[in-house]
Amino acid sequence: MCVMNQSDLLSLKSMIRTTTYHFNLLSDEERLTAFLEAIEEKANGTVYDIGAGCGILSILAAPYSNFIYSIEIDPKVAKLAESNFRLFNNIILINNDAKDVIFPKKADLIICEMLDTALIDEEQVPVLNSILKYLKEDGEVIPHKIINGAEVITMDRDHICYEDISGNKQPYYKIMSDFVIYSEINFKKRIDEDLKVDINFKISHKGTISGIKLTTFTLLTEDIICGPTPMLNPPLLIPIEKINVNKGDCIKIELSYKMGGGLNSIQTRIERISE
Repeated sequence: MCVMNQSDLLSLKSMIRTTTYHFNLLSDEERLTAFLEAIEEKANGTVYDIGAGCGILSILAAPYSNFIYSIEIDPKVAKLAESNFRLFNNIILINNDAKDVIFPKKADLIICEMLDTALIDEEQVPVLNSILKYLKEDGEVIPHKIINGAEVITMDRDHICYEDISGNKQPYYKIMSDFVIYSEINFKKRIDEDLKVDINFKISHKGTISGIKLTTFTLLTEDIICGPTPMLNPPLLIPIEKINVNKGDCIKIELSYKMGGGLNSIQTRIERISE
């Protein structure tokens, strides 16, 4: 079996059977190329692809791996993946919830694609926690880590929304503070799904604060950083209590949410530290 490279991606995408959603994932070339690069570096031996969708990441890993367990819970999507795997004899499709699968072999690599900013609306978090016991001691996880940062903003919406980073920059907002890293998550360690943190910001512009922007950077390996991209962790804009500020003011925002708990789990409280 020949090794796949980046020049093969265009022809591969035209051959894959997909849903509309998975077609959009394939169309995000920055995301797909970054995953290919990470897989080329880390795939070997036994691989689990958790939440495989239509199977593109399993296919990318096939030339580098002895065997791949490709797990997809949705039966309609699993049928598409099965048809996409017809030319590969080292991929087995399992149509089940990965939390319920008893794997006969431990994994050298777990691929568990994370798509939602700060993992807030990411159902894969409890799944990954449940299967880490099957990862070999020297095994790897793609992605390796995420880094979450925040800025306070003034925004033109009164509800939680994602930034459209495909080109038109909607919705409108203006950054009003420095950028603060508030959490780092290593996927080889069990994730505490409940996050509560105090974030201190220094105000950079006079005006009105009305929101907080969360940005997630994905380290697919220790050296390969991706995102945000249109289909991988687009920045999340969260409205907060409005307050007027001056340049140089310091404020604190208490931020809490449940990873995998959805956007409704987000809570914020703002406090002025100084003026």
